[in-house]
Amino acid sequence: MKILLLEDDIGLADIMSEYLEDNDFELDLVYDGEEALNRAYETQYDLYIFDVNVPAIKGFDLLKTLRDNGDATPTIFVTSLNDIEDVSQGFESGADDYLKKPFELTELLLRIKNIQKRSFAQKRSNMIQIDKDITFDIDTELLHTGGESVSLPQKELKLLKHFLKHPNEVVTFESLYDVLWDYDETASAESLRAHIKNLRKHLTKDMIQNLRGLGYRFEMETSD
Repeated sequence: MKILLLEDDIGLADIMSEYLEDNDFELDLVYDGEEALNRAYETQYDLYIFDVNVPAIKGFDLLKTLRDNGDATPTIFVTSLNDIEDVSQGFESGADDYLKKPFELTELLLRIKNIQKRSFAQKRSNMIQIDKDITFDIDTELLHTGGESVSLPQKELKLLKHFLKHPNEVVTFESLYDVLWDYDETASAESLRAHIKNLRKHLTKDMIQNLRGLGYRFEMETSD
């Protein structure tokens, strides 16, 4: 987990960074909001830990700017501001958690691990388990098989996504023609068979079953 820590109290920043690195986190430490903004634009982080009252750009404004630019990186504010209005402003700016100073380092670690669990669960929810060793990532549209990530050609990708929407069902030839070819393209049974053959190369044997005269069935285990 790669963390960007923004803290202008040098003594506290050193203590926090040493503690986090001792707990196997990779960390970049900055002391003002402008430098934090530049780092956030240059590097992909897994977590932001921001103090609020810092030079150049305040923590709340910094996070709002990042959120407005589509940055959804989980963020924890650590600050001595503890009025309910401050807490509310922190969450309204897009924070995931808010830790009031002074705090125990172990509490910070617990907050980080909680965010880790949520992030992992969210990533897992975007993965479809096709087989024991085969998964499909909905976000990246990559097929992970045999330890490799496969970027499928467009027609094979459309095929796979359609099969995944209809597991263990009869998928007719006509529906596949509609999915694979646009109105100005010419569909053919020969081309369909070729795309099916290419897709089968990345899947378990007999996963795509040919139902003579009807279409195909995509065999996979589904959870209740």
